[in-house]
Amino acid sequence: MMDGETIKEPPQEWGPTAWSHLSAVRDRSLLIQCITNFVSMDLVANTLLSVGASPAMLHSTEEIPDFTPHVHALYVNVGTLSSDWLPAMMAAARLATKLGKPWVLDPVAAGASRFRLNACLELLQLKPTVIRGNASEILALSQASLAPTTGVDSSHESMDAVEAAKCLAQASGGVVAVSGAVDIITQGNRLVGVHNGVPMLQKITATGCAVTALIAAFVAVDPLHAFEATVSAFSVFGIAGEMGMEQAKGPASLRMHLIDSLYGLDQVALLSRINITTALPGHDT
Repeated sequence: MMDGETIKEPPQEWGPTAWSHLSAVRDRSLLIQCITNFVSMDLVANTLLSVGASPAMLHSTEEIPDFTPHVHALYVNVGTLSSDWLPAMMAAARLATKLGKPWVLDPVAAGASRFRLNACLELLQLKPTVIRGNASEILALSQASLAPTTGVDSSHESMDAVEAAKCLAQASGGVVAVSGAVDIITQGNRLVGVHNGVPMLQKITATGCAVTALIAAFVAVDPLHAFEATVSAFSVFGIAGEMGMEQAKGPASLRMHLIDSLYGLDQVALLSRINITTALPGHDT
């Protein structure tokens, strides 16, 4: 493959894979433990419910030894991080890793403060199955350094973090996903771009958190193929955003139609809309 060549994956390759993952999530009553931030709890829970999963917003350190062993996957989001919540995140992640359960890390604003960066680096040591962040977050984690921040928003494009994502994937042993105009997913030696979605999703708080929760559910049904499950989750979420945008008048109505579209997404719509590339401009895979 020539450097910089972009090839669209044949629909028969990724379409059936994504549909298989979505169908499996819908068929099973997956219990997903979500230690996530206050801002995202509602959308995260409703996203999981819309695809048939069962969200559990449980973050008490005292409950983790009894509860976490029974979940299908764990989702950890450091958005509203505090010294009270970090021990629970660490305990749940440590237990999930010990029990061989998939868990997903969302390192929100990882480079915004030393406390936040160190917390994310500690969590990385517990081997998350998938790390999903925006470009600035992935760059901060890869470089283990603080960075200028615009809050939780990225000051970089996803393409700026391709090499950092590949390095982070190789160092962590997990899948790394970078959200952006093109969502980048890599396992170090594999790299794809998901082109589904609409810009207005950026005007709805916690959509990044919601797609990370969806990744946790998809990985729960196919933990041995976390890369494919992550790609599928991004595609499904992006397609639901496109379908929702066709009926929306703005961010508020898009939020509503996004959830409805996740709930009603069928095989025909998924197969006709999925848009994935296996090579990216300037990056040979």
